[in-house]
Amino acid sequence: MRRRRTWDIGLRTTKTTNKHTILPFLETDRLYAAYAIGDMEPDMFRQCTWALALRHGEPQALALHYRGLNPPALFLMGDDEGVEDLLAHELHPKRVYVTCREEHLSTAFQFYHWEEIEPMWRLVVRAEQFLPTSGQCSRLTAADLDELRALYSRGGADAFAPSQLEKGVFYGVRSRGMLLSAAGTHLVSVNYGVAAVGNVFTHPEHRRQGWGRQVTSAVVHDLLVLGIRDVVLNINQENTGAVHTYESLGFIRYCPFVEGRATAARGLCL
Repeated sequence: MRRRRTWDIGLRTTKTTNKHTILPFLETDRLYAAYAIGDMEPDMFRQCTWALALRHGEPQALALHYRGLNPPALFLMGDDEGVEDLLAHELHPKRVYVTCREEHLSTAFQFYHWEEIEPMWRLVVRAEQFLPTSGQCSRLTAADLDELRALYSRGGADAFAPSQLEKGVFYGVRSRGMLLSAAGTHLVSVNYGVAAVGNVFTHPEHRRQGWGRQVTSAVVHDLLVLGIRDVVLNINQENTGAVHTYESLGFIRYCPFVEGRATAARGLCL
C-alpha cells in the first residue's frame, strides 16, 4: 500500500451522522449517489456508517457502509485522495459489495482483494422521458413472497430481500397460475425523490416475450405516480439486450461505474 500522504495538511477524515453535511455532498452527483440518498431514510440510515474526507472543512469524498444487505455494501464517491484516506483511517469493513467509479479502482485495489469486477451502467429515467408499455401484469404483495423466491431461485435477483417487497413496488406476470416474470425495487424514497429499480427477472424458459419490459414499465409508472423524481437502474455493460430494453422505456445512460464482491486485505480491517 502507498504511504499515507503527509503534504495535504488540509485533509482530514471523520465518521458522521449529520445528514445536513452528508446530503449536500451526495446531491453534487445525485444520480450516481441515488442509492446512498435513499439510504438517508430513517429505517435504512440506522444501518449505515458514513465517513467524510474534508479539506478545510468542505467535503471532498464520502464512504458509506450499508449493513442491510449480505454482503454489506460499500459505496465510494468523490476525490480519490479523500477516498484513500477514508479507507485507510475510517471505513474498511472486511467483506463487502463495493460500488465505485473507475477512477477509484487503483485505490480500492490497495485495500481489497476483489472476487469479481463488473462494469456497470447507471441508467435513469424521469417522468418527461418515460415511454410506458402496456401488458398483463399485476402488483405483487407480501403474500406473493414464496412465489417470488421460487422464481428468483432460478438465477435472478441476488440482492433481493423480503423487506423490499413489503416496502417497495413489485409487479409480476403469471401464466397458467405460475409467476414467470417479475420486477421490483431495491429502494423507494419519496422524501428524497429517488428510487432504484431492480430484481428484474424472467424464467429462463419463458423469455423473449416482452414480459421483462412490461413489468419494469409497470414499476416505473407507479414510482413516477408516487412523485419520484429520479428512477435509476443498474445494468452490466455487457448485457446489451437488457440495456436496449430499458432504453426503449426511456432510460438513458448516466454514467459508467464498477461493482463487485471484495474482501479486505489482511490486517487492514476497520
